[in-house]
Amino acid sequence: MARNKKTREPIPKEFKTIEELQKFWDTHSVADYDDLFHDVHFEVDLRARTNLVAIEPTLMQELVKRARAMGVTAETLVNLWLSQQLREPA
Repeated sequence: MARNKKTREPIPKEFKTIEELQKFWDTHSVADYDDLFHDVHFEVDLRARTNLVAIEPTLMQELVKRARAMGVTAETLVNLWLSQQLREPA
């Protein structure tokens, strides 16, 4: 869909729905609008890690409920409970 940039359709300033946005980009190429792009610079710390543990949904609901009652986040409550358990001998 290589169009002459002089005759390309302008990108709408606003899309009313996600579907409208999808339809536009399904029928247009970003290559036709490359002059509108600009370089972006950012840094990524690859050493930073996120450890994820899957929690059964009903347990998570109960965890969140208890954490709120205690005035802490679910993450804080989990860390508190784990640190208590890990201090006890196996």
